[in-house]
Amino acid sequence: MKTYDYLIVGSGLFGSIFAYEANKRGKKCLVIDKRNHIGGNIYTEEIEGIQVHKYGAHIFHTSNKLVWDYIQQFVEFNRYTNSPIAKYKDEVYNMPFNMNTFHKMWGVITPQEAKEKIQKQIQEAQIDQPKNLEEQAISMVGKDIYEKLIKGYTGKQWGKPCTELPTFIIKRLPVRFTYDNNYFNDLYQGIPIGGYTQIIEKMLDGIDVRLNCDFFDNREELENIANKIVFTGMIDQYYNYCFGELEYRSLRFETELLNTDNYQGNAVVNYNEYEIPYTRIIEHKHFEYGTQPQTVITREYPTTWEKGDEPYYPMNDEKNNMLYQKYQELAHKEDKVIFGGRLGMYKYFDMHHIIAEALKCVEENL
Repeated sequence: MKTYDYLIVGSGLFGSIFAYEANKRGKKCLVIDKRNHIGGNIYTEEIEGIQVHKYGAHIFHTSNKLVWDYIQQFVEFNRYTNSPIAKYKDEVYNMPFNMNTFHKMWGVITPQEAKEKIQKQIQEAQIDQPKNLEEQAISMVGKDIYEKLIKGYTGKQWGKPCTELPTFIIKRLPVRFTYDNNYFNDLYQGIPIGGYTQIIEKMLDGIDVRLNCDFFDNREELENIANKIVFTGMIDQYYNYCFGELEYRSLRFETELLNTDNYQGNAVVNYNEYEIPYTRIIEHKHFEYGTQPQTVITREYPTTWEKGDEPYYPMNDEKNNMLYQKYQELAHKEDKVIFGGRLGMYKYFDMHHIIAEALKCVEENL
């Protein structure tokens, strides 16, 4: 007899939802996490009354009512709307690209004027079939916006020049001909009042949890402790990199408590010059309209991932996707292991995607 029905490796959203739903159905679960806290990358830590997003800005958004209703059973959300701004040298622009951006860039006022300006630059570029991200971006928004608001930021983000990046990365970037700074088109949007950690605490209430527990350091014991494993770590690491290493991007965070009540006037400010090494500064109190006398900021530095680093998102280019398919074929043959999450499924998921995938996994397996 095994001690548990399910061993869940990773206490992020995917693993915690599975554990919560399995526990509801009378299954005995053990959740492990190699970090010293639960919650994975959505973990928030309170500093001076401010909920600090320890692993980068997490802004919840979805148009899926099922997902929205599901997550709201655990916490109340505020009405936060993501409206980042972008700095390029001494200029400040609204994001995503909209009429406020176009007015600042060219002085245009009407949507027609903006469309004509962009169309003129697209025609001058003479790009029929975009072969890389640079060409795709110019064929979408013209050269001016590409040079100031895409080129440097994206190069930093992915650690490669835009001429070496695939076109699909930029295709999801919103372009609007309205004076609307709302980054997402989704119907539902907000930040949990009091932070994200409480969501995971409620999901894992009454479930055995082991922190500072790395699956690979205790693999033999852990594989024999449960009938099935839900694995949300790196799929290539699970298979001992037998086909080679998948590529990931990593991040480094510098967090500071500052003796001022308002550092930058916005939750997220992007820094678009390539020469500035961080991509953005997050001022956490603005996520919850904080009035604290101090503030906490985080500079976010993208870095090249190497073995032993924390992987934050997959490099879903053609080469890596083909390699992942080999691992996926192994995964399909498993009857004991379920792979989930960004790293287990090697796909860039937002939070609402993760919830939908976890609920689908619950439906299929429980």
